[in-house]
Amino acid sequence: MTDAVIIGGGLAGLVSSIELARRGFSVIVIERKHYPFHRVCGEYVSNEVRPYLEGLGLKINELGVKEIQRFCFTSPSGRVLETDLDLGGFGISRYKLDYALYELAQKVGVKFVLGETVESVEFASEECRIKTSNKLDFSAKIVLGSFGKNSKMDKALDRDFTHKKSPYVGVKYHIRTDFPQDLIALHNFKDGYCGISAIEEDKYCLCYLTTRDNVRKHGSISEMEKNVLWKNPHLHRIFNKSEFLYERPEVINEFSFSPKKTVENHILMVGDAAGLITPLCGNGMAIAIHGGKIAAELTADFLHQKINRQQLEDSYQQLWKDEFSVRLWIGRTVQRLFGDEWLSELALSSFSLAKPLLRFVISKTHGKVIT
Repeated sequence: MTDAVIIGGGLAGLVSSIELARRGFSVIVIERKHYPFHRVCGEYVSNEVRPYLEGLGLKINELGVKEIQRFCFTSPSGRVLETDLDLGGFGISRYKLDYALYELAQKVGVKFVLGETVESVEFASEECRIKTSNKLDFSAKIVLGSFGKNSKMDKALDRDFTHKKSPYVGVKYHIRTDFPQDLIALHNFKDGYCGISAIEEDKYCLCYLTTRDNVRKHGSISEMEKNVLWKNPHLHRIFNKSEFLYERPEVINEFSFSPKKTVENHILMVGDAAGLITPLCGNGMAIAIHGGKIAAELTADFLHQKINRQQLEDSYQQLWKDEFSVRLWIGRTVQRLFGDEWLSELALSSFSLAKPLLRFVISKTHGKVIT
């Protein structure tokens, strides 16, 4: 019996594990891959969580992050709108950030089981039983789910959103190119949008969202890029004037932006497992970090027997809703303006005439600074 098992070693899971281990609890993280590894992600972190991460012991400035203070987006025809980011943020790859948090977690006593996939979680008599694909068996007082955008665990738990097909495909590259390091850009194209921003070692994250239909129509990702993305002149320049550092891109299919339950089968969901913010808002990493903090603090109260399981679950659902539901709703709502050629042109014109409205929308997708 261990105090807590965390399924998935993404940002939220790593933060939760560190918080709980620092409070003296026994924690096991089960992750299907081996660190360090890449994830499909925009790799921009809002400064709202920077003081908190530094308080955890993460030496952010030593990771080679790039400071980002400006934002621009372009319509499919190439028209540009730019504004300042009041709070700002920093660029860092998940390859580097997750590995730094993994090393920090090990230092504070978190145990890791890597290369294992969780097959089932059963709850009985106030005990959680976790079984993996390689027949490993764990028992815990509490389980946190940090298994990302699209996991076998979602289907094993028969979560509501898994019954609906999602049309989305996410693609990520690391590149070297000529682009301002203090700027994050969002370039629209038919049925999608592509973000670019600086990360460590003078590299850039180039990550886009599109539909399966777009890929099917053109037969492959590379052909779809040439025939769809390149119609935006900014993307045409990036794809033709950059050094691509992967042999092939990181790709994820059929992940859902639908609202998700934050507690399923007594598992506290954190990060993308709790709710996926649209890439348009670029704050999924900050939300995952903040959500992991909230889950760990309430879990600590439960393990200290200050609250019972029902109070834990009710409090977590309410706090998560209070902190993030509006941000996710705004992200999903504004997303409808993009990917559609006519609507994205209209949105750019409207925001150009009313820049305070654009800054208001941006502010509503960022949270308050946490420590």
